[in-house]
Amino acid sequence: MNRKDLIDKLNSFTTAERSNRDKAAEFVLDHEELFPYLIKLTFEEQGRLSVKSAWILELVCIQKLSLIYPFLDFFSSHMKNISDESALRPLSKVISFITNEYYIVKNPEILTKLTQAAKEQLIEVSFDCLIEDHKIAAQVFAMDSLYDLGKEFSWIHPELKQILLQNLPKGSKGYQSHAKKILKLL
Repeated sequence: MNRKDLIDKLNSFTTAERSNRDKAAEFVLDHEELFPYLIKLTFEEQGRLSVKSAWILELVCIQKLSLIYPFLDFFSSHMKNISDESALRPLSKVISFITNEYYIVKNPEILTKLTQAAKEQLIEVSFDCLIEDHKIAAQVFAMDSLYDLGKEFSWIHPELKQILLQNLPKGSKGYQSHAKKILKLL
């Protein structure tokens, strides 16, 4: 299996139906050698192929997060280039998986692979999700990631609290609900 096989699979589904995305994720999980191509397509391509890759990356990471470990530096350093909301949501969710696995689960494998530079890049991207005008889902995942990262970086929690309190009155019901949950934890 190669990059062309993955691109063909991604292009074979024309709608975002979950069943199509699940099939593509299973294809990658059945052919793990395609994962490096998937992550590169997510960040190196533009348009629909990049978005589809991001959707599949999320689903693959739900089932086998360890596939991304060798690519944590690449993933973290390229996140700042994502502007499409349809790609930002699943990738923000992947960040929350990573921070959860690192700070909550404390998986020994990720503890040795997530570098300081990568953490700092994830912090930057997550704060950008909250500060800039992004959809609620990406913001909710950013809140969770920043809460986790704040366990190591003491300056994050006060900054996160300030942003949440500032945005709470104008946020959607979903934003308000999740922000209140995070504020209680802070």
